Amino acid sequence: MPASVTRWSRCALYLLFMLPGLTLASWVTRTPALRDGLQASTEQMGMILFGFSSGAMLGILSAGRMIARQGANRVIRIGLLGLSAGLCVLAASGEFASAWCAFAGLLLFGLGMGWADIAANIEGGAVERAIDAPIMTTLHGFFSLGTLAGALLGMAMTALQVPLGQHLLGVAAFSALATLVLIGHAPRASEQAEGQPGEHHEGFAWKPLLKDRRLLLICFVVLAMALAEGAANDWLPLLMIDGHGFAQTAGTLIYLVFTVGMTLGRFAGAPVIRRFGRALTLRASALIGALSLALVVFCDVQWVAAAAVLLWGVGASLGFPLAISAAGESASHSDQRVRLAATAGYLAFLVGPPLLGFIGEHHGLRLAMLPVLTLVAIAFVLASSLQERERLQVA
Repeated sequence: MPASVTRWSRCALYLLFMLPGLTLASWVTRTPALRDGLQASTEQMGMILFGFSSGAMLGILSAGRMIARQGANRVIRIGLLGLSAGLCVLAASGEFASAWCAFAGLLLFGLGMGWADIAANIEGGAVERAIDAPIMTTLHGFFSLGTLAGALLGMAMTALQVPLGQHLLGVAAFSALATLVLIGHAPRASEQAEGQPGEHHEGFAWKPLLKDRRLLLICFVVLAMALAEGAANDWLPLLMIDGHGFAQTAGTLIYLVFTVGMTLGRFAGAPVIRRFGRALTLRASALIGALSLALVVFCDVQWVAAAAVLLWGVGASLGFPLAISAAGESASHSDQRVRLAATAGYLAFLVGPPLLGFIGEHHGLRLAMLPVLTLVAIAFVLASSLQERERLQVA
């Protein structure tokens, strides 16, 4: 094991993966309160949430140069502190009832998320290769554990009627402090693997990557599965409240159920992948996701829809980490392959909120999930192709 990748440094990286999940779930669980405070329509909320998506895409596209100049470890710190800053601006939007302020807060939050996500996944992939053990699903499991903790906290804050601003400012302060404490203990495997922080990040070579058909299949699958995950993060509380008639606290509780499904799926992922392989696991995930989304969209029985959300979380849990791990497995340009796969996923986050918000405004949030269901079903079919390719490679 490389000297920089100790047990304690891995623990620090696990905990750093938790912080984006904690901060994300903290504002997602309060989207009904944010909507009511801003007096925004469903379509307007879609445009406000577009701030997060566009910020995340800017972060994804600019992360490579930042990592080249400063190294993944420092970019993780900058990104996580950006999440805290975004929460502070979002808290202010509630105080001033400003939709533009909310958009700016989510833009800053998304920018930090994009930087932290790319840098942390590149570092996680480097650690995975350095120790020759599958840890990517576990790393993303800690992200989901963070969303679970954030959802629990958000549910408690909603039940206790704690003002939105106080809740978000408290989470921002905790996240910033934890970042500063943990980052000094995190591994620097990506820098050691490349010799110098910027040696391998300069000049993103798109054309050779776009000729890799298997990588393009992986990118589409991660786009579909990221949309399934992102749709829940953006809309699930409102979907349960407006689409299925749940009370506000119950809608938040059901989002908590989704995070439980995500967490269970990711922590159970490593042994399942070792036994059945990436492609078959991904195919099963897409099938579970499609069936559960169909129940949420078409079933009018409240408890069935709520129970399906757990399966929705399980189905969506492995798409992103599996794609990141598969994309980065090449011996050459692994960081660029990771960036391409992550960019495909964030395209879903970019397009999803306004598109689903527009459909939800005119046809209801339940029918707005139909494009998500369709893409996940296509991902199931494409995962079969990946399975065949995996068999050919093994043979």
